Amino acid sequence: MHVLGIDLGGTNVRVGLADRDKIIRVEAMPLNNTEDEQGVLNSIYELIDRFAGDEISGIGIGVPSVVDQEKGIVYDAQNIPSWKEVHLKEKLEEKYKYPVYVNNDANCFAAGEKYFGKAIKYSDSVGLILGTGLGAGLIINNKLYSGTNCGAGEFGMLAYKDKNYEAYCSGQFFDWKYKTDGVSLYRRAEAGDVEALEIFSEFGSHVGEVIKVIVYTIDPEIIVLGGSVSKSFGFFRKGIWKALEMFGYPKSIEKLIIEVSETEQSAILGAAALYYNAGKVRSRE
Repeated sequence: MHVLGIDLGGTNVRVGLADRDKIIRVEAMPLNNTEDEQGVLNSIYELIDRFAGDEISGIGIGVPSVVDQEKGIVYDAQNIPSWKEVHLKEKLEEKYKYPVYVNNDANCFAAGEKYFGKAIKYSDSVGLILGTGLGAGLIINNKLYSGTNCGAGEFGMLAYKDKNYEAYCSGQFFDWKYKTDGVSLYRRAEAGDVEALEIFSEFGSHVGEVIKVIVYTIDPEIIVLGGSVSKSFGFFRKGIWKALEMFGYPKSIEKLIIEVSETEQSAILGAAALYYNAGKVRSRE
């Protein structure tokens, strides 16, 4: 039996048919985020309907918002103004008669890495998304931990310097401080541009600081980086480890593993992993 993994973004929605650790087929469409609640739901329905006839055992969906996981209620979805309080689990289960699991996108990323990616063999891991924002999902004792209000792992919201960690440890940093974007900076760094390399090194030092917070509070075995900015890891890796030299417990840092996700279609697989995380399917043999 297959699982549908749904990745709901602010500008598009993608649905994939997952068979354990691979995606068999993906359907996607642009999302008009100015539509009302029902209009956005209709876009999701349209994509799910394209999988009619496939054997499906459940649905996992990742959304950019805070979620009541038990009831599957989505609150204040980012970049979808009409989604203030959407009873998504109830609506999908009523329409399709499959069990549905809803969580935020960062938690889906962490679950995807646990079940399909770099964190498979570790009990305690963190999926850290470096993209347009800074998000994190936590795996503790082999299970996804989201907190009471699905707010666990929101390290980006913690105060840091004159702003917060998200402002310094995501693509926002390149914009507000240097009036550039990560893609342009990456190309410059590839060409050996000294200024671009220095900016990435500075960025890495800030990421190192938020990793300190993560290790002090969670003490994971591995941190898996995802998101668009993680593709530039080779340029800010040294900055991270330089910052970690000033950590209070050196032995913890010696054991820490930091890697970049190599999971293809990680957002869809991560959403599908919510079904596995719920214990509905035995772990892969």
